[in-house]
Amino acid sequence: MTGASAGAGRAVAVAFGKRGDTVALIARGKAGLEGAKTEVESVGGKALVVQCDVADADAVEAAAERIETELGPIDVWVNVAMTGVFSYVKDMKPEEYKRVTEVNYLGFVYGTLSALKRMLPRDSGRIIQFGSALAYRGIPLQSAYCGSKHAIQGFCDSLRAELLSENSNVTVSMVQMPAINTPQFDWLRSRMPRRAQPVPPIFQPEIPAEAILYAADTGRRELLVGASTWVAVWGNNFLPALGDWYLAKTGINGQMTDQTQPKDAPDNMFHPLDDEKDWGMHGRFDDRAKNISWQLPLDMHRSMFATALVVTAASIWGVGRALRR
Repeated sequence: MTGASAGAGRAVAVAFGKRGDTVALIARGKAGLEGAKTEVESVGGKALVVQCDVADADAVEAAAERIETELGPIDVWVNVAMTGVFSYVKDMKPEEYKRVTEVNYLGFVYGTLSALKRMLPRDSGRIIQFGSALAYRGIPLQSAYCGSKHAIQGFCDSLRAELLSENSNVTVSMVQMPAINTPQFDWLRSRMPRRAQPVPPIFQPEIPAEAILYAADTGRRELLVGASTWVAVWGNNFLPALGDWYLAKTGINGQMTDQTQPKDAPDNMFHPLDDEKDWGMHGRFDDRAKNISWQLPLDMHRSMFATALVVTAASIWGVGRALRR
């Protein structure tokens, strides 16, 4: 599990722990990792802490080697680690695009390569990418993050086709996420005048964790979490220009609170902010975040619901026909 020290990555690690699984926790921040380890083990799991910057391919490979040496074969590899910048494109710096791409895209690629190296010879394993609605629909102020998520989408499409061509039993899933209440909105670099927030509706990180576990159990190709993600994905497929217009009107203010952004606020771009302080799983939006998603069970069990709809429709048609006789 990369990005396991806080936020959604930590929520996923704890969810695996609740099942009694053994979880390798990969991140940069020492305090966050130790806090995650304590939390995983408090719910019945076993955890191994591995400090690693996922932008370093050699470090990721060394982490994978250590994990298999100490814990045994890796069954599931989940890529979650991320960083980003809230900024207009015109104000972005080349080194910021480079770093976000190294973490959010290449970090996922490096993790996937290390997982494949071990899973392919065994012809078994699940690779899961923590995606976003923004893998389909870019929004203002997050060009670096959106670009990286789009890149992961294309990478996964290529990899899946290759695995299918070889009749491999290794699966690749991408779980597309909505806005989540995590500490990242206090970590990410920002040039905006007011503090950042996720675009509502906001969900608690336990909901994405449920979706990741489902992907780990089933190998589902893709899973959309939250009705807002579904609208973003399908809306962009059919009405992209309408999305441009709507986001131009609402997307900038919608990503900021009424609170002033502190000048020279620290960020996690190049250095972890959870090396000495454990930020935990939830961000500062508990009072606004949803604890359930009605859409997720529908997506997870879509075959069952589709069958029920067909049966119901057939029954109604049959009753109506009988009444007309």
